[in-house]
Amino acid sequence: MSSHLAIRMLRNSLNKSVIVKLKGGRLVRGFLVGFDEHLNLVLKEAEFVGTDSGESLGEIVLRGDNVVVISPSE
Repeated sequence: MSSHLAIRMLRNSLNKSVIVKLKGGRLVRGFLVGFDEHLNLVLKEAEFVGTDSGESLGEIVLRGDNVVVISPSE
């Protein structure tokens, strides 16, 4: 996938709920409010999904080198 396509897809996901899979297998759900060319992500109303479900994180920054997958969440 070209970087232009990835950036366009992230722009389309701004202010929408996404699930992010991190290295180590943890999942975080939140509203994507920002990103940069390194795939650093800013999420608001973030929370862990799965075994840590319900643990609220609030507004967070995820470093792009820890991001494995970004997916829409509904």
